[in-house]
Amino acid sequence: MTASSNVVWPYLVVADEPIPKEQKAAVSHSAAAGTVIETVPVTQPNELKPGEALVKLLYSGVCGSSWHQASDHWDEGKGRVPRPLIAGDEGVGTIIAMNDPTTTLKLGQTVGIKFVAHTCNECPACLHGIEMVCPQAKYTGRSVNGTFQQYSLAWTSQLTPIPDMPLELAAPILCAGVTVWRALKDSTAHAGDWVAVAGAGGGLGSLAVQYAKYLGMRVVAIDNERKQAFCKEIGADAFVNYKDADFVQQVKKVADGLGVQASILCSNEPSSYLTGTHYLRPTGSAMIVGLPPTGSHVPVDCRNAVLGMHTVRGCFVGNRGDVIDALDVVARGKVVPKVTVKPFSAIQETYDCMKNGTLNGRVVVDLCRH
Repeated sequence: MTASSNVVWPYLVVADEPIPKEQKAAVSHSAAAGTVIETVPVTQPNELKPGEALVKLLYSGVCGSSWHQASDHWDEGKGRVPRPLIAGDEGVGTIIAMNDPTTTLKLGQTVGIKFVAHTCNECPACLHGIEMVCPQAKYTGRSVNGTFQQYSLAWTSQLTPIPDMPLELAAPILCAGVTVWRALKDSTAHAGDWVAVAGAGGGLGSLAVQYAKYLGMRVVAIDNERKQAFCKEIGADAFVNYKDADFVQQVKKVADGLGVQASILCSNEPSSYLTGTHYLRPTGSAMIVGLPPTGSHVPVDCRNAVLGMHTVRGCFVGNRGDVIDALDVVARGKVVPKVTVKPFSAIQETYDCMKNGTLNGRVVVDLCRH
């Protein structure tokens, strides 16, 4: 790609490929209407404000949070989700226009659009590396249009450079991967310790299993019996069916009879959170990663928590450095995400599979294939 001399702003650079006026996008008009493919406008280069870029998207992961958001599963979103909604928060593509003289990003560079779309970069949260909770943060597929479209406006400060790797494997790292990576790093577990992954067969959980194994941990996968073979395939040391009446005791038995050092709670199923602290060993940590519907709880018995010195902690994606680290592990072939690439039109179908609990690993949609 080369920069065009036909620029509107002093620092605007534009690729020499044609930029259409319209594109295909997966749009949700209401929770009841589902998600359908429609034609919507493309942001044009002369509309870019300083610090913004236009990214031609090639792939997007289909995240459980996008399903919850589109379906109004969270009380905080009911009546307040912008409609029509373009969800999606795991997009990979190339920069085709940019209005930012300060960035080191280049025209034509492959980048990722992750859940955190924009932050102020000046508040205490941003300065301490937790920009995910910046009071002025904008979130992809939630407060701004997401990655279920072929062209997306993005802020250069939060774009992630993608290393040399298959792009369909990079996409799920931008939300699911970085979230479980950060959860494992923030937990009390270390190499050699036992960790349990609840919802181990799904998009979040499968990556948690794989990253935990990369970090030298021993993994008990918890899911339904349909996921057992898949969980063993991705490296789990043991599998426990959460529908068994004595599954808590089974987890403890596997983990030296003491319980696990960390539970990584990734499931969409509220009931799986009820026992999140029950199979921890002393000093263990329950890491809340998934975002089940409003009203889901991790009950904590105060006496057991004190005597067991337990920690319960929420895990909200990761910062810019976390994403780069999580991608590097995949780029070096140490973790190979289990993805199924489907056409753009398969988003609603994927949501239905999430609802039924039948997905193994992550679905990534090819935005060029309808």
